[in-house]
Amino acid sequence: MAANELTIEREVLTDKGVLVLHLTGYLDAHTFDRFEGSLIDIFEEGHTKIVIDMGHVEYVSSAGTGVLIGAQSVARREGGDVILMGVTPDVREIFDLLGLTHTFQIFDDISAALTAF
Repeated sequence: MAANELTIEREVLTDKGVLVLHLTGYLDAHTFDRFEGSLIDIFEEGHTKIVIDMGHVEYVSSAGTGVLIGAQSVARREGGDVILMGVTPDVREIFDLLGLTHTFQIFDDISAALTAF
C-alpha cells in the first residue's frame, strides 16, 4: 500500500443490525473525503449502528477525526452510534491529545464492541 492510501471493507452483522467498517492505511487530508462518502452511503442505506475497526489505521489527521465526529453525530441523531475498535497505540495517542478518547467508546475487539449496542 502506498502512503496516504485508505482501504475500506464493509461487513454487515445482520443478526446484530451492525455494520462493521474495516479500515487500513491513512485517514488524512488525502483520504477523508472518500471515507466521508462511504459513511454518507451507509447512512442513506439506513445503517446507524457502526463499528469502525481501526486496527490497521496507521495515522489519523484532524480531517479524519472530523469525519469520525460528524458520523457519530449523525448516527446518534438517528438512534445509533459509531464505536471504534482496535485503535492502534499511535492513533490512540492522537485521540488522547485531542480528547477523543472521552468522545468515543473504544473497544479492543468486536465482541466487546457489540456489547455497547
